[in-house]
Amino acid sequence: MINITVKGQTESYQEGTTYLELAKKYQKDYPATIALAVVGGRIQELMRKPDRDCEIDFLTFSDSAGHKAYVRTATMMFLRAAQTCLPQIRPDRIKVEFAIGDGYYISLKEHTVAEEEIALLSAEMKKLYEKKITIHKTSMQRKDAIDLFSGIGMSDKVNLFRFRRSSTVNVYELDGYKDYYYGYMLPDTGYVDQFELLPYKKGVILNLPNVTAPHKLTVFEGREKLFNTLNQANDWGSTLGIDTVGDLNNQICQGNISDLVLVQEALQERRIGEIAKDIAERGGVKFVMIAGPSSSGKTSFSHRLSIQLRTLGLNPHPIALDNYFKDREHTPRDEHGNYNFECLEAIDTEKFNEDMTRLLKGERVELPTFNFKTGAREYLGDFKQLGPEDILVLEGIHGLNDKMSYSLPSESKYKIYISALTSLNIDEHNRIPTTDVRLLRRMVRDARTRGASAQRTIGMWYSVRKGEEEYIFPFQENADAFFNSALIYELAVIKQYAEPLLFSITPDMPEYLEAKRLLKFLEYFLGVSTENLPNNSLVREFVGGSVFPV
Repeated sequence: MINITVKGQTESYQEGTTYLELAKKYQKDYPATIALAVVGGRIQELMRKPDRDCEIDFLTFSDSAGHKAYVRTATMMFLRAAQTCLPQIRPDRIKVEFAIGDGYYISLKEHTVAEEEIALLSAEMKKLYEKKITIHKTSMQRKDAIDLFSGIGMSDKVNLFRFRRSSTVNVYELDGYKDYYYGYMLPDTGYVDQFELLPYKKGVILNLPNVTAPHKLTVFEGREKLFNTLNQANDWGSTLGIDTVGDLNNQICQGNISDLVLVQEALQERRIGEIAKDIAERGGVKFVMIAGPSSSGKTSFSHRLSIQLRTLGLNPHPIALDNYFKDREHTPRDEHGNYNFECLEAIDTEKFNEDMTRLLKGERVELPTFNFKTGAREYLGDFKQLGPEDILVLEGIHGLNDKMSYSLPSESKYKIYISALTSLNIDEHNRIPTTDVRLLRRMVRDARTRGASAQRTIGMWYSVRKGEEEYIFPFQENADAFFNSALIYELAVIKQYAEPLLFSITPDMPEYLEAKRLLKFLEYFLGVSTENLPNNSLVREFVGGSVFPV
């Protein structure tokens, strides 16, 4: 017998009892479906069994780790369905590309998915759900895993495992279909009860619930500009021959990292130049509004864009919208009583519009500077007066929201959405969330510039992401231009800065599970030094050494 404690209650159970059996007993005490167990600071899949006395907590679909397990399991069900319905398509030709809202875009290389094929795939996934088929996990020696995936044509996994430090690999099996997944899985297909397949472009959208409403689907909304930007990033990666982490590691081993950095930086500079040219050719633009989620590289981008605008005869002035924060005593608070710096109401939009309207009329205006230490706006003699060639480059999270600049004529504004939209996958079936890239960027930057711990950055990330979902993402498609700040090599650089910060988070801290997940993620990458990084690179904003005041 073993003694197990859940929610302060200890009971004895027979050895061999699974976490799944325990989850069924305690499900009534949790608001959403239980997905995973947490034991001794480690996440355990429900199909496993405790082998000693322990205390257990459970994670549900409304927790980040539980939601990710749902997405992985649904993805595996799709791939198993594809094996049945589209046997002519090799598994490594099916790529889980990127997320668009709550949908996941999946492409079948060199094959346009027909609507009748989507209907077949959907029906097969429903059969898998109804059968509640168990998902089996096997730990294999790395060499055996390489032989397995080589034999079934998954060369992307063979390439990935070449650089794996661990001697073992976890392989999952669903109804005869075998695959590798970075992260945890659900016990069986009966857990994935909410999904839909939709035709989109040449591929298919796997639409799933989001973490805030884990038991219902939202209506999928295609985002044309976002899709085109993500697709362009994929094309760039394919042109460079780097679609997966294994491809990147190969380039590093072959000594090609310097050339890769130069090509990637040149591609970004070309795109910045294209945006600057569009601004100049429109005529009448006086306000360039730059917005994007946290750690997108907005500050570096605004400076680099300003340089490109100068080459076209314009005189740009970078300004942070944060300087129009209301004084601290007038800042709204959230439901927990904390200051809400993300909402539009934290900005003095009335004063901003007054100043910008006066500038547009040609008046001389003193602009404020916000003192984050005192929590108050200050006036330090920063006067501006716009001449014929002057243009303001305004950077802030609400730049795309017309309520921010309600008094300015639309023809005077040019809106740019910026985000780190990584095109790199771990392998063809394991995508890298763009939020992970931004979280690691912010963690490294905050530690370097603000002395903030990784624990603090992770702890506040939920509220940051909530603000983005509410105040930034809904306005993406309002942008005149998209800029992707992700660099295909950057995680190999950030790795060496992020790992020591993550190791500082101890098992007794609430952020420990997320720190462990990110450390495991970074293990896939070979490290690269910053010596070959240009001093105007967007990555410099986070790791240091930038020529810009960031």
